[in-house]
Amino acid sequence: MDFEKGEVFLIDKPLEWTSFDVVKKIRGKLKIKKVGHAGTLDPLATGLLIVCAGRSTKKINEYQDLGKTYTGKMVLGKTTPSVDLETEFDSEKPYDHITPGQVEEAATQWTGDIMQVPPIYSAIKVDGERVYKAARRKEEVKLNPRPVQVSLFEVDTSQLPEISFKIQCSKGTYIRSLVRDVGEALGCGAYMSELRRTAIGDFQVEDAFVLDDFISRLQRD
Repeated sequence: MDFEKGEVFLIDKPLEWTSFDVVKKIRGKLKIKKVGHAGTLDPLATGLLIVCAGRSTKKINEYQDLGKTYTGKMVLGKTTPSVDLETEFDSEKPYDHITPGQVEEAATQWTGDIMQVPPIYSAIKVDGERVYKAARRKEEVKLNPRPVQVSLFEVDTSQLPEISFKIQCSKGTYIRSLVRDVGEALGCGAYMSELRRTAIGDFQVEDAFVLDDFISRLQRD
């Protein structure tokens, strides 16, 4: 591989690594400055990360514009400020009355062209600061809704209160926001317990390198 000239490779991001952690690790091994990724994954998410090196970093915006596919799990009846397990539970409500049909109807409500409010624990900047920093200080954060497209929102309700899902969506869609909104629509709240990005456009996670294997390959080369 000629990394300075330009390479694109797929990495299966490990749990609890930030997307920047992955880029930093690879950049250190390649010993070149131009390394970047095409689409952030939260630390508690795993899955497909497109990494570009050298001149191929010019393609990052092109890859970021592609649609994404995710699988994951949400749990009804509890909420957290971050809508995942990064923060502690802050509310609990009964969910026993929720039926599979109600869950499917709530998912349908958030399918198609929708206006979505990003989660307050996100890297969006307001007045030059990442909003998650203000959220961690317990300061009130107000974010405006943004247009996104959710082309597929499948739910498996066979294990309530845990719901498995598959989502296909446009760039800029926050899966945690979809989980939050479904929980609010059902009136019992929900949090995301698991998330995996399985595809970006035609790129599939099955074709991605495990990070440790990729680093070992670089060391051999």
